[in-house]
Amino acid sequence: MNKEFGLHDEVEMKKPHPCGTNRWKIIRMGADIRIKCMGCQHSVMIPRKDFTKKMKKVLLSHQGE
Repeated sequence: MNKEFGLHDEVEMKKPHPCGTNRWKIIRMGADIRIKCMGCQHSVMIPRKDFTKKMKKVLLSHQGE
């Protein structure tokens, strides 16, 4: 299954962040993806391969921007 996501999209991950929020925003894309927690604003950088495995779905897409 090919998951479509882009820069500034808000995504839901399979596991929630320790702050309790499960909503993340993609703030950098490349070989690694940096995502920011929408609850506590903590950012994490993970490899693209791991990100595609751990992402559940896109909640809000910003394709036009």
